[in-house]
Amino acid sequence: MPEGHSVHRIARQFARNFVGRVVSASSPQGRFAEGAAMIDGRAITAVRAVGKQMFLQFEGDLWLRVHLGMYGAWDFAGEIVIDPTIASANGRMGQTNQRGTELPQVLDEGGENSLTSIGAPRRARVHVRMSEQTTGLPGEDEDAEWPPPVVGQVRLRLLTEVTAADLRGPTACELLSADEVAATIAKLGPDPLVDDVTEGEERFTTVVRRKPTPIGLLLMDQSVVSGIGNVYRAELLFRARLNPHTPGRDVPEEVVRGLWRDWVALLSIGVETGQMMTMDDLSPEDYRRAMASRDDRHWVYHRAGLPCRVCGTEIVVEEVATRKLYWCPSCQR
Repeated sequence: MPEGHSVHRIARQFARNFVGRVVSASSPQGRFAEGAAMIDGRAITAVRAVGKQMFLQFEGDLWLRVHLGMYGAWDFAGEIVIDPTIASANGRMGQTNQRGTELPQVLDEGGENSLTSIGAPRRARVHVRMSEQTTGLPGEDEDAEWPPPVVGQVRLRLLTEVTAADLRGPTACELLSADEVAATIAKLGPDPLVDDVTEGEERFTTVVRRKPTPIGLLLMDQSVVSGIGNVYRAELLFRARLNPHTPGRDVPEEVVRGLWRDWVALLSIGVETGQMMTMDDLSPEDYRRAMASRDDRHWVYHRAGLPCRVCGTEIVVEEVATRKLYWCPSCQR
């Protein structure tokens, strides 16, 4: 499932390429035909990302809510202006590790940070013709067909004169009023990139410390904290050396606050690089390897049966609330 960093990157892409522009909207798949007709010909006036949800505002104070869920993704094509404050799709805009050292530019082989398809990792399905403001990608072709042909099941296509965005496989794609958007956001836990960080820490700490629910479930509860998914959950718990089955109310306050602060840091790194980098203090060579391959990027996630990178104990995986939970039974007692 795309986690919070991906949704914030998508929102920034829309801010640079769609906000302030009139769009043509269609539903090639047909499942959002009525909604597409309502926003067709309107300008996008704002975009918001909160946790795993994105909200696009159209003229007339009409909002589109998109939740990518397990399999959703946005595919971008055409002239794409890359945000210079974050790493580009192929990692060429420079990346910084947690120590602040400038590190080699790396292309992720898995596509997690792909600009052309942000969301559920996949190979890009559409051609990208980059504008001169961006870093070019392999395969540029000024004579490519425009607009690009529809490939596969596209729930919604948003099209300006020069840029296309195709939405595939979302869990939610619906139109809301401004009041409905406010009500939806009010149900969500704090997001470090949206809410005041200090206030967010207090909200998060207060809620966790009064719950008997295991901390491993609380971190995935979007009403407790926004944006954390399976990968960040496993990594945050390991970095805190915290047993995922510990009831929230039994987790020491300083540890709960540490979880929030670590999430603030990891989310910023994820938005900057486009990848869920959770390992610290890597050498340039190790960093290059980690940025290029997810197998070298995490402490425990997706490492069931492999030795813990710290103590050598076999990493275990459990099924918890239909999701896989990875942890080290020795480091996280």
